[in-house]
Amino acid sequence: MQAFFAIFVTVFLAELGDKTQLATVLFASDGKMPAYAVFIAAAAALVASTALAVVVGTLAERYMTMVPLKLIAGLGFIVIGAYTVWDHFKDVA
Repeated sequence: MQAFFAIFVTVFLAELGDKTQLATVLFASDGKMPAYAVFIAAAAALVASTALAVVVGTLAERYMTMVPLKLIAGLGFIVIGAYTVWDHFKDVA
């Protein structure tokens, strides 16, 4: 049960204020769809993307046991962050 709460808190905090949540806020605020429909669509999308991540993670663990997946994930985040910073400053210069 402790692992469940650790995963829940980690994913919950990671999702706060990200682009997905901001997009959901925008969809809910434009009034074109009822709030319950925005909630159902956003929740279904999160469930589907999480299911995909679990499947990919399970397959990666099974078939890539010699590859340091945490290192690859960390490098991926660094690359995305560096690209984001570069993209910001290329427009400024």
